[in-house]
Amino acid sequence: MKLSVTGLTKSFEDKPVLTEATYNFEKGKIYGLLGRNGAGKTTMFNCFTGNLAPDGGAVNMEMDGEPARPASFDDIGFVFTQAHLPEFMTGQEFLKFFVDINEGKIQGEVDFDSAFKLIDFSEDDRHKLIREYSHGMQNKLQILAFLILRPPVILLDEPLTSFDVVVALQIKNLIKSIKDEHIIIFSTHILPLAQDLCDEIVILHNGKLSELDAEKLHDKDFENRIMEMMAEETADV
Repeated sequence: MKLSVTGLTKSFEDKPVLTEATYNFEKGKIYGLLGRNGAGKTTMFNCFTGNLAPDGGAVNMEMDGEPARPASFDDIGFVFTQAHLPEFMTGQEFLKFFVDINEGKIQGEVDFDSAFKLIDFSEDDRHKLIREYSHGMQNKLQILAFLILRPPVILLDEPLTSFDVVVALQIKNLIKSIKDEHIIIFSTHILPLAQDLCDEIVILHNGKLSELDAEKLHDKDFENRIMEMMAEETADV
């Protein structure tokens, strides 16, 4: 399985954000997407899902044993930095609603009790209105939804910044446990997290995608190399 990004371009009011961004993401790997604030990481994710129409280029899916085709909404799950959830529902109601509307896409029966325990959600919290949830609790709920749905591609936009140390570790372990059957791409500005979790690092700078040599991921000068690449971006803008 492969997600191929070819020549992706996007501008806002004549300001280029993505300029011929090209990269192949493969199943079984966790990719860390690094870039400075405003580099276009969220814009690129929205182009992947179809929430934004790119100005040019293509995003294609190649499933195992099938020819490449344009990526569809069903191929990609996007976990936002700010959760977009119906605040008038309880967590339990939302999860049941989510499962109902995605019937046919979810394999097997969903054990809601086990699912909530997976992300350390208490019985009381499950039955509170989402509007009463903290930012971290809302993020846990949306991550849980996509862990249940298991789309081929999972995009995580700054996924762990709102969690305490214990929950962040739980989510990291969950992400690692499912990576073999998915393409997982997450944006982050926390370099130690990228080192700990990722198989590959992809840099978005000057509107283009470039790969950091995987052998350098755990080198002592990893952070310096990333900073050099970001400085190169500043100098060219």
